[in-house]
Formats: sequence, C-alpha cells, structure tokens
Amino acid sequence: MKKDVLITGGAGFIGSHLVENLLREGGWQITIVDDLNDFYSPELKRANLASFLGDPNVNFVKADIRNEEDLTAVFDAQRFEMIVHLAARAGVRPSLSQPKLYCETNIKGTLNLLELARLHDVPHFVFGSSSSVYGVNNSIPFSEDDPVRKPISPYAATKAAGELLCHTYSHLYNIRTVCLRFFTVYGARQRPDLAIHKFTRLIAEGKPIQMFGDGTTRRDYTFIDDIIQGVREAMNYAGSMHEVINLGESETTELKQLIELIEENIGVKAMIEQQPMQPGDVPMTYADISKARRLLGYDPKTKIEAGIPKFVEWFRTTQDQHSIPTSMF
Repeated sequence: MKKDVLITGGAGFIGSHLVENLLREGGWQITIVDDLNDFYSPELKRANLASFLGDPNVNFVKADIRNEEDLTAVFDAQRFEMIVHLAARAGVRPSLSQPKLYCETNIKGTLNLLELARLHDVPHFVFGSSSSVYGVNNSIPFSEDDPVRKPISPYAATKAAGELLCHTYSHLYNIRTVCLRFFTVYGARQRPDLAIHKFTRLIAEGKPIQMFGDGTTRRDYTFIDDIIQGVREAMNYAGSMHEVINLGESETTELKQLIELIEENIGVKAMIEQQPMQPGDVPMTYADISKARRLLGYDPKTKIEAGIPKFVEWFRTTQDQHSIPTSMF
C-alpha cells in the first residue's frame, strides 16, 4: 500500500529534492501543490519538476495556497496521510517591501492547510520554518527553547506565526505537527536570489558582488542532502504531538570565508562592493542540533568546505540556465 503525501512548494529547491528522495525510496503517492509564482523564474521551477512529472506516482496541481477553493479541491480528490508544507514567500529582504503578501501567503496559506488537515483527518503535518525566527539572538548556539518573540523582519514574523498555528492545531485537533527551523540551506537548485548562488553567478560572470557589512557576519550553512535527511525523519516521527526542531550543520562560516571558498572553486577572484548592513539581517545564525539528533537521529555530514565544491560543480553543469559564458569553466 502506497503512502499518500501532499508536498506544498514541491517545485522549489527543497521540495523538489524531497520528491526525488521519496521516488527513489518508492512506496509513495505524491501530490505536489505549487503556484509557480514569479518570485524567481518559473522556468527554473518547471525545470525542477521536469524529471518526475511523467512518473505515475506524482500528481502536480498548480494552485496558490492562499486560495481555499483550489486547495479544497485537492483534498477532495485525494486522502492524505501527511502534509509536508514547504510553500512560502521566502526571503528576509523582499519581505520588508511586501509584508502584506508575506502575511497572506505564509500565515493564511498555512492556516488554510492546517484547517483542511483538520477537516480531512490528516494526522501528520511537517512545517518548513526558518532560523530567522530567532532574530538577533545572543544565546549561542540557537536552541529551540530560546524565546522567539522579537523577529526583525516580516518573513521571520510569519514563520513564527506558522509555528504557533501548528501548536494550536496540534493541541486542539490532535494533528501531530513538526516544525523544522531550516538554517541557510544550499546545494543544487538553490534559489538564485540566495547568497551562494548569486555570488557564484556574479563571480563567474566577472561582475561585482555586494558584501553587506564588513564580511564578519556568520551563517550556519546547511547542505541540501542533510536537510532532506532531517525532513524524512520528521515525516516518520511518532513522538509527542508538537515539536519545534532545528536543522542546521551546527557550524558557522564567516561571509568573507564563504566568498573565498567560492573564489577558490570557480578559479576567479571576486570584485567586492562593500555595502552597509541591511535592515532585517542578523549578525549570526548557529543551530543547536542536539534535539534533532535525539528525536530524529539527525546527523549532518556535509561541511561547507565539501558542500561549496558540490554546488559549483552543479552550477557548471547547468551553466546555460544561468547565462554563464562557457569560457569561464
């Protein structure tokens, strides 16, 4: 008997990797909901879908999670054993100029899915949250027990709200909810607006990159394979009815070091334009993953020194999609 799962945002970076993982494992009937919006090129999302859309175990529905009618039709057509909710308006900086859109998508969209889970007796709900909920956190590394009442961007506030909704629905309606706080995920098919992807493209094209601040900000960069391992274990989790769990590498990398790693792997020196720190940015992210290890058996393997070469290799093989001159490689 195949297990039926709904994956929202399945055409995106993390979602498409999760679909591929489930198809390799076998035994899953997968419904993908994604609106293919233009936050970044819809063609890249269609390319993510291309490798598995012909699979009989995959059903793709183009729908916006804000649209209750469209979502209801998805739930009426299929009974799901679990939902993995990865669809969102992502990114700290864009949320500063579009806070209403972020609230509508990330809060109302999450509420719509939780309500349909309640109405259709879906017992398991995995929610893709974010390390941004910690804001400027002086407790290092970041623990799930740290207070998250002071987000510094609309995006962070919407993710914190999503976690609270998950707790409420778990408490009231007996839905097991697992909220995963992702820490700066990177790897093949990473969104083109994120630093590693954007820096790689611009350095390869011989264009300047913008470095916000003095280069000493630090991030806990998490390789996509490690994130997928954590998500899969969260899908199998059968413990308490509500959990919030960090997924990171539990190591930090300075921005200047990240740029140097990309330079080394591309073989091109970056032209750097130093800019002021941006509103909404935090000086550091750093995951305490002891809870993930204990509850999920989470065991990240890929350090940044190994992950960046893997990313650059993927970038090289897909250079036509990024308009990179072949002479660069």
